[in-house]
Amino acid sequence: MPESEKKKWYKLDSHGLSNLIVVCVGILFYLGLTHLSQVKMVVGTVLDVLAPFIAGFAIAYLLNTPVDFFERTLYQRCKGKRWLSIITVFIIAVAIISILLQLVLPQVADSIRQLFNNLALYLSNLDTMVRNLTTRFHLEGEGLFHVAEWYDELIRKITSDDMVKKVTEILTSSVPDLWNFGASVVSGGQWVVNGVVTAFTAIIASIYMLAGKPRLVRQMKKLIYALFPAKGASRILAVGGKANKIFVGFINGKLLDSAIIGVLCFLLCSIVRIPYAVLVSVVVGVTNIIPFFGPIIGAIPCLMILVIVDPWAALRFAILIIALQQFDGNILGPKILGDSTGLSAIWVLVAIIVGGGLFGFPGMLLGVPTFAVLYSLVKEWAEHRLEERGIALEETADIS
Repeated sequence: MPESEKKKWYKLDSHGLSNLIVVCVGILFYLGLTHLSQVKMVVGTVLDVLAPFIAGFAIAYLLNTPVDFFERTLYQRCKGKRWLSIITVFIIAVAIISILLQLVLPQVADSIRQLFNNLALYLSNLDTMVRNLTTRFHLEGEGLFHVAEWYDELIRKITSDDMVKKVTEILTSSVPDLWNFGASVVSGGQWVVNGVVTAFTAIIASIYMLAGKPRLVRQMKKLIYALFPAKGASRILAVGGKANKIFVGFINGKLLDSAIIGVLCFLLCSIVRIPYAVLVSVVVGVTNIIPFFGPIIGAIPCLMILVIVDPWAALRFAILIIALQQFDGNILGPKILGDSTGLSAIWVLVAIIVGGGLFGFPGMLLGVPTFAVLYSLVKEWAEHRLEERGIALEETADIS
């Protein structure tokens, strides 16, 4: 065999290269586990540095759909239609935030302050009502009194928490200062300056990301095709496109759905005269973002508040929230979201529990679309394997 055709000992074939990569990944994984605290510190530092750009990407991702809508419709024939669409969307976003800061948040803060100030009176009225019911209907009073005492103690423990009081005071006192950055910077210290700088950087980054989206997408495609074979690159782009479609459809649809539910809840609460309508509606609207468990998570604290304020109002609210969530689950939600995830109820439940257990509230929100992407990939792989083995999908459907 000629010397030139001999295989060099230091050259690896594809199998050897794969084994080397697996060994290196295993070593890195072991080192990461044995130095977990240092890894967390490094990751935390990197995330702190990249925080403005991560926030900017999140803002750009949320605003990209309305920007594309205005670009396709309102400014279709205009020069510089991308920038005009971005400016329009940011003006609308600033207007919505201004309405929230001026109208909604002050009322929420005022409702929380009134609730704490009148808590003793509400608990006294609840105790009086329990005594009147036991006397009027000749009920066994001892058990009811124990339940009422337990509930009073529970509410007092919750409301006596220093953290809750501090949050209430901060929310109440900071709303007017949101319109005066100069006063906030002087009185707030360095963390306020850092927060303002981070927010400003995130907004600027989101504007540039939205404006340069077509170019960034082309560059990303070029990079993927440069790193991977043509077939693999096409597969990666197809999976990325499908994941983006699922995430955009789910997140935007869920935000719109929750906003509508919050407004409807406020209108209905005002009609049936439920106390603290703004506070209750904000809680219901925000928690409705969480799939499946959102209505329960939002209704429980609202019912606990209303029971001590006005038990009959709590009963009216319970009926209202059941009807509202039935409307959302059977009419409004399917109309807005459609079949954006393609998951059955059991898989949605699994995604929420696992995501919430690992990552808290963001995991409960993003766990569903993430699981939907993984579910679709596994489904495609399984169908491809069945097709290779000559097994018809109709035959597998009959297997119990």
